[in-house]
Amino acid sequence: MTTTSLVRAELARLTATPLARLAFIALMVVPLLYGGAYLWANRDPYAKLDQVPAAIVNQDAGATLDGDQVNYGADVTREAIDGADFKWSKTTAADARSGVRNGTYDFVVTIPHDFSESLVSAQSDDPKRAKLVMTTADTNSYLASTIAEQAGKTMRTAVAERVGKQAAKTLLVGLADVRDSLGDAVDGAGQLASGAAKAASGAATLADGTGKLSSGAAELADGTASLPSQTAALNSGAQQVASGASTLSSGLQSAEQQTASLPSDTAKLNDGAQQVAAGNKQLADTVDAAAGTVDALQPVDADDVIAQIEANLPEGVTLTPEQTAAITKTVTDVNTAGASAKTTYETTKSSVDQLRDGSAQVAAGTAALASAAPTLASGISSAADGASKLASGSSQVASGTSKLAAAAPTLSSGAASLASGAASADSGAESLASGLDSLRDGASELASKLDEGWTKIPASTASQRNDQASVISDPVKVGTDDVASASNYGAGLAPFFISLAAWIGMYALFLILKPISKRAITAVRKPLRVVFGGWLTPALLGVVQMVALFLIVRFALDLDVAWTGPTIGIMVLASATFAAIIMALNVLLGSVGQFLGLVLMLVQLVTAGGTFPWQTLPGPLAALHFALPMTYSVDAIRQTMYGGSAAATWSDAGVLACWLLGALLVSYVVTARQTRSRTLRDLRPSLIG
Repeated sequence: MTTTSLVRAELARLTATPLARLAFIALMVVPLLYGGAYLWANRDPYAKLDQVPAAIVNQDAGATLDGDQVNYGADVTREAIDGADFKWSKTTAADARSGVRNGTYDFVVTIPHDFSESLVSAQSDDPKRAKLVMTTADTNSYLASTIAEQAGKTMRTAVAERVGKQAAKTLLVGLADVRDSLGDAVDGAGQLASGAAKAASGAATLADGTGKLSSGAAELADGTASLPSQTAALNSGAQQVASGASTLSSGLQSAEQQTASLPSDTAKLNDGAQQVAAGNKQLADTVDAAAGTVDALQPVDADDVIAQIEANLPEGVTLTPEQTAAITKTVTDVNTAGASAKTTYETTKSSVDQLRDGSAQVAAGTAALASAAPTLASGISSAADGASKLASGSSQVASGTSKLAAAAPTLSSGAASLASGAASADSGAESLASGLDSLRDGASELASKLDEGWTKIPASTASQRNDQASVISDPVKVGTDDVASASNYGAGLAPFFISLAAWIGMYALFLILKPISKRAITAVRKPLRVVFGGWLTPALLGVVQMVALFLIVRFALDLDVAWTGPTIGIMVLASATFAAIIMALNVLLGSVGQFLGLVLMLVQLVTAGGTFPWQTLPGPLAALHFALPMTYSVDAIRQTMYGGSAAATWSDAGVLACWLLGALLVSYVVTARQTRSRTLRDLRPSLIG
């Protein structure tokens, strides 16, 4: 009995009766129904999300931003409904909540009343986060809740981008305004520095002028300091002259009345006249000694003093009327005191000179009178008149010296005050010059720093600021660079469900197929031929199943396949491998092995990594991921369907081939033993066929 005859006999057994044929066809269709129906249902569920009922409740009361009324809640509602990503319904809070409970809506998005207010608060001193409330019920669908969460994130991203763009635009406009203002500040600081430099120069000139004024005023004060004592001495001499002249006048009047006793009295008169002449000469010498001091008292022009002070003031600074009046009064008082002292001195000097000359004449006359007393009587009347004039003149001299003595302290005090004021003005001018120097340096540094800060703020146009705000609000765009990609959700699940369909197909076939022919074991006694014949029947039926399933996947479901030939080849290899594994379990363990085939399928269902990445599995299951064959069939079909790595495909195919050969080897070892001896378990009828 050949391998071909074994295959032919097994197929004939499967189609011997109408019921057997019906069962055979039904089991052949099982993997097609499993793989095709499931992939059809999940081909592209995201394309139908617009049929998922959802409600949106807008309770936003709006807010004011830059004087304008905004309502972000209304914008979000409008964009959501216009976008039609879901079957949105705008409704009330009560209707939405009851709708979620009774299944009218899969989820609800509620926009609170303070949504806009919270968003615009980012530009205030009390920023708050805005909230979107998602209401879901897993009784409707757990995946609907997951989709609702993604919808909320999408809305959040859109709102954040809009608000971020507005905030960034406001910030950039503010920076532009700051830059313009800094430019004006730079110009102003430059002008300030220039003005401060000019002011500092003027202050230096003023300080030089006030220094000269202070020096001159000090010299004037020194010159007038001894004037009170000199005028006092002059006044004392003038008083003596006035007293002597008065006595002379009285004596002459008596002499005129008593001419009889003139000869005896002329000697005495001559002595007195000589004394008067000597005293008058001393007085005249004293007055002449004050000539240099009085001549030094030259008048000062108040306008010249004021003009000199103003010429030394900084540019734009002038004396106040009160300051001008004070300076004018001080200079006028000094000039008046000096003029009065000079006039009094000249008058006194003239009178003293007259007194000296007159007393000298009197002395000469009394001498002559003493020698010529008889002839003196006739001239006594003239002498009396001259003495009267002398008394009057000396009184005037005494009065003038008295005024000079009274004015001298005022003149000295005014000169001292002028010196003190000039010294204060000089100190103030020096402080002003120092302060203006500091102001000039500070203004220059300010202008430099402001210009440095101005250059660091980039210039921008309104269009550039709008582009910058867009980038700031949404700085990252996620691009895709797919090395290998599935066309849709169904294509993403196809490798996993094709592998499951291949296993299920083999498992179902072995419900009616005999793993090996026991009659052939007894008759042929060639274990390799028996094992190969037992495996080849399900392997050939698996080829039919996999080709049919591929046609359904590629053309009925229109899923893209990058490499057609390799995909069919991997599907057939996987089916043949699974056939060898299930056959080995049946040969080795009988009915228990068939049951273990179901258990092994369930284990691979969770360890193959067909839906979630295998790294998310618990530790023990993750270890089984690399040990079981379905892992490699799933990965190999992914590589061929999506256009991945040919090397990875060959590697996966190699692992499947090892499983195939290993399973056939197990079946061969057991079959070889059975050709030599049988156990009671070998003779016991199987529950399968």
